[in-house]
Amino acid sequence: MTERDLVLHATAIKRHAPLPAIAHLAGLPEATAQAVIDQAVATGRVIEARGAYALTPLAGVALTARYARHFAGVREDAAFVGAYEGFERINRTLKQIITDWQTLDIGGAKVANDHSDKAHDEAVIDRLGALHEQAEPILAKLAGRLPRLQYYADKLLAALEAAEDGDPEWVSDIRRDSYHTVWFELHEELLRTMGREREE
Repeated sequence: MTERDLVLHATAIKRHAPLPAIAHLAGLPEATAQAVIDQAVATGRVIEARGAYALTPLAGVALTARYARHFAGVREDAAFVGAYEGFERINRTLKQIITDWQTLDIGGAKVANDHSDKAHDEAVIDRLGALHEQAEPILAKLAGRLPRLQYYADKLLAALEAAEDGDPEWVSDIRRDSYHTVWFELHEELLRTMGREREE
């Protein structure tokens, strides 16, 4: 990818994020990312609101059209495709873990988890750790073919370790790079890379 498309791609994945987060995901110096963003804002491809940036719909369509060229190699790479399919399989497990983290079954009814049941939360974090062990070889294969994806592996491990060390916010808090937040972004990255649609 060109620097321009790396920045626009990171902006698309982050959806509405400040410049440092976009630059970090793109793997570029902030000054470089800022120059791309400034030009994109000036030409109507990116909008800014309260210090955060997002792609305009037309810019998003144009970027998606360029993915076929950018990712042609990995889309035809059997090892990468196999790793992607492995990710999709364990993604179903991750969804259930997050559901069990966010809700409790009380008398057959689902209620919001207030996280007062420490044993329940610890059990869910243990399950998240077990899932991460399954994910690690998949993440390694993905990054082996597309090195930029190591960003996600590092972020996921850091979030898991923080949660295991006693800070439950690192499981799914959308205000930080929690495990679920980073996993969701990785899934979006992979869908864009493979030219697939997210299942609802």
